[in-house]
Amino acid sequence: MKQAGNQEGVAALAAQNSVLSQIARPYASALFDLAQSENQLAQVETSLSDVSRLIGESADFSSFLRSPVISTDEKADALNAILSRTSTNGLVANFLRLIARNGRLFALDAIISEFREIAAKARGEMTADVTSATPLTAEQVAALSETLKARVGKTVTLNQFVDPSLIGGLQVKVGSQLIDSSLKTKLTAMKIAMKEVG
Repeated sequence: MKQAGNQEGVAALAAQNSVLSQIARPYASALFDLAQSENQLAQVETSLSDVSRLIGESADFSSFLRSPVISTDEKADALNAILSRTSTNGLVANFLRLIARNGRLFALDAIISEFREIAAKARGEMTADVTSATPLTAEQVAALSETLKARVGKTVTLNQFVDPSLIGGLQVKVGSQLIDSSLKTKLTAMKIAMKEVG
């Protein structure tokens, strides 16, 4: 019975990710084309990485973006206030304002992921999202990049996130494949297995 519930949850999550991907792809494509035509690809990518890091590290900001209770106008006003205080790339700032006006801020993380994939593919690379309990050192980043390159056969660009709730290890997502070595995930899996046995 519990296993059927888990499968339904996984199916619902997959459907949600598919919808987010369908929303994200055209926005990411349009931004990529614009950034490329304006010769600002590197600046746009850096700026999007900063936004993505903020989403990953601030639960409040992440909740704000996804909240169905906060109106589109309120989100747009708040985002304008944030952008006026930062040195965000002009193309990215205007892009974020457009997403806010269109009521698509809930998909921002997915849009950024799609953009990274498009940009990496254009360079003949792959992207990987790496989440660790503490920031990785330059040596760890280099070693992980080399390991992933050997595994997938392409240069891999790392998008780094910090999640202090991870007890140890890393979570690495390359494309749709999750390579997880975190102790937290192993403990959670053990708890689930023990509940199913009992």
